[in-house]
Amino acid sequence: MEEIIEQLREANEPVPVPLELPDEDLLVEIEEQLFIDIPFVFREFLLTVSDVVYGSLEPVTVTDPQSHTYLPDVAANAWDAGVDRSLIPICQDGDDYYCVEEDGTVVLWSAEEELIQEETWESVWHWARDVWLES
Repeated sequence: MEEIIEQLREANEPVPVPLELPDEDLLVEIEEQLFIDIPFVFREFLLTVSDVVYGSLEPVTVTDPQSHTYLPDVAANAWDAGVDRSLIPICQDGDDYYCVEEDGTVVLWSAEEELIQEETWESVWHWARDVWLES
């Protein structure tokens, strides 16, 4: 995990208005809005690297309600599109969504097929290394 955080920090692209990292209190508010608990490993991700801007993928953020990556809005759109309500989207990719399950596993939900693809990632950190950092 530390190695992936370091890689993401090094890859972070400068932007005119940098994002902020959330605190635990904000994550509790987000959970209350979503009516779902954020898995521990995804909490760590949000607390440590949700301010990173890199590549073509834009993982969800929680500090700016006006952002197109704001988790409650992305989740509402994903669930409206057919993503199971037990999944929390971590990143939208076109019409598809990378989502985290309760146990922290990351899956890819395909809009075209309206189902979860076979490929999974053990955690959001594995997804960040294998997908986000490669985007």
